[in-house]
Amino acid sequence: MAEEKSKLYVFKPLVDRWPAIKKPKGHVHFRTKLMWTGLMLVLYYIMTQTMIYGLSPNSIDMFSSFRAVMAGASGSIVHLGIGPIVTASIILQLFVGAKLIKLDLQDEEDRAFYQGFQKVLVVIMILVEAIPQVFGYLSPSDNLINAVGSGWARTIIIAQLLAGGMIVFWMDELISKWGIGSGISLFIAAGVSTAVITGTLNWFPYSSAAPLSITNPPSGCIPKTIYLTTHMSLGELVGGGFEKIFITPPNPVIALIGTIIIFLFVVYAESSRVELPLAHGRVRGARGRYPLRLMYASNIPVILMSALLANINMFALLFYTRLQNIPIIGHAWWIGKYLPGSTRPVAGAMWYITRPNGLYEWLFPMISPSYRAYLYGHEPWQMALRIIVYMTIFIIGCVFFGKFWIETTNMGPEAVARQIQSSGMQIPGFRRDPRVLKKVLARYIPALTILSSVIVGLLAVVANLIGTVGNTTGTGILLTVGIVIRLYEQIAKEQAMEMHPVLRKFLGVE
Repeated sequence: MAEEKSKLYVFKPLVDRWPAIKKPKGHVHFRTKLMWTGLMLVLYYIMTQTMIYGLSPNSIDMFSSFRAVMAGASGSIVHLGIGPIVTASIILQLFVGAKLIKLDLQDEEDRAFYQGFQKVLVVIMILVEAIPQVFGYLSPSDNLINAVGSGWARTIIIAQLLAGGMIVFWMDELISKWGIGSGISLFIAAGVSTAVITGTLNWFPYSSAAPLSITNPPSGCIPKTIYLTTHMSLGELVGGGFEKIFITPPNPVIALIGTIIIFLFVVYAESSRVELPLAHGRVRGARGRYPLRLMYASNIPVILMSALLANINMFALLFYTRLQNIPIIGHAWWIGKYLPGSTRPVAGAMWYITRPNGLYEWLFPMISPSYRAYLYGHEPWQMALRIIVYMTIFIIGCVFFGKFWIETTNMGPEAVARQIQSSGMQIPGFRRDPRVLKKVLARYIPALTILSSVIVGLLAVVANLIGTVGNTTGTGILLTVGIVIRLYEQIAKEQAMEMHPVLRKFLGVE
């Protein structure tokens, strides 16, 4: 008896007719892929500078603490960034993983439907994230309200967010099918890189409302350091100047050092791998190696976990500030307490699962009374507990998403065994049988998946605790370094396949 299909298949006619970027029918030349990737990157930068029409200048970015991971730009038509795409993926993963949706992702038909339905869910998530923000913090300007009324003004802003979200989704899909790498990863790297360069080299004063001075130095780390050391006397430097240069935001020297440490560590971790020896089944002497990198699950678990926390923070903020009349959870400090105009919790459960960003937010308050303001009334032991809770939840979430990501992207033992088998290669000393290959790979891939998810989650947490320039968060730096390294490797692989077409069959491209 055939296994019963998921009830979700009722949406199959909609999924089949849903607008999508078509896959190329044949081989796409390297120059064409490079062109599409570069074009989408330029378009992304243009859209981050295209501001929402009719938006009030007093609007607040609910994703400000997670902007490095969410990509996009505050107040632009890509304000939502990659949030809806990642959130749709998270929801489907949770429902399929909990067996609430009966889809076998090892089955090609179910996997294709899973990926198709995710596109439909993206549109729903754009509205789910846009509507609460427009009625909460992305307020229309008075001029727009006077011109068309409050209801239509909010509708116009929601329509712009919907258009921007859909364009980002199609850009990601276009890069995945016609370009190099992943659009989501590319947009994250683009946004973080811009913030890091600005945070390191920006000569403009921290507050644009006041002239450049010792109390309002340049916001970039290097210009700030040069300005303060050249304009302060020795007495001023000893009396607090060095503290302002090395510790005090914005962009202290310790943040630049932290950024460099994270960069070097991630480069080392990305270069570590386990290599399985391979030999051709028919061509004697033809040997090779199949690399299984230490960071096997890539940076995807961190992206998914960070996006999940961003959405939880968004709704907690809404419950505390806008949905106060809801019984039990409305304006409940134990869920999350927020100061007026701030999007970061200062108490409640959300405070314990939100990252401290930099040493000045957790280490110095625990050892120096002069920094106790960053504790917001908490005791040092509560900050220590916060770090433990945040680290534990973040790493466990990364492991969950890492395991599920491997299952849904043809990176599991069975899929890799089929890929090696189709190339004509085999592991020396074992029979040329996909089942044997699967058993051998099953010794490595599940363990590497868990280990890499733990490592990447731990790296993200430690990077956040150290702090980085540009307020990009350690997670943003971690993701960007990994993304750039993988993009370089993918470009090199594309060039190799262009020069040696036989590699396409071995790598499963054709």
